[in-house]
Amino acid sequence: MSGIYFDESIISVDLEATSSEDVLRSMGRNLYDKNLVKETFTQAIIDREDEFATGLPTSGVSVAIPHTDTEHVNAKTISVATLKEPVDFGVMGGGPDETTPVKVVFLLAMNDSSHQLSLLQQLMQVFQDEKTLMTLANEKDASHIKRILIEKLSLDFKGGEA
Repeated sequence: MSGIYFDESIISVDLEATSSEDVLRSMGRNLYDKNLVKETFTQAIIDREDEFATGLPTSGVSVAIPHTDTEHVNAKTISVATLKEPVDFGVMGGGPDETTPVKVVFLLAMNDSSHQLSLLQQLMQVFQDEKTLMTLANEKDASHIKRILIEKLSLDFKGGEA
């Protein structure tokens, strides 16, 4: 898979939020402002997260991988946010009241469902590496986060202006 838009402008470090919806609104607005997603994207992400939670209580630090249907996306994109303080996300496959305190969010905007599945599989490998997750969660420099993920995901990212 190639041509995923990914640069420092869509990596948020120490994002301050009080709820998972706050996180998704902030990240979605950033992608919309860069014309990477459609106006419908943010609400679609929030609605999908309510129905199909994406929080994962991974080793060391919990992550979330919100995503939605391809119709809301203009360009293949992965946005990352490290949260200043953990925010509760529903647990993927868990009960309606089961949450996990998420510290790192990987917001996926894929315009092809096969690309989304491929990226999710690659991210799962990163999630199994506690050292990498802790490094990402504590990193204060977006360019370092970008470099780590490009190396770990072995994907052809493109950056710069969209």
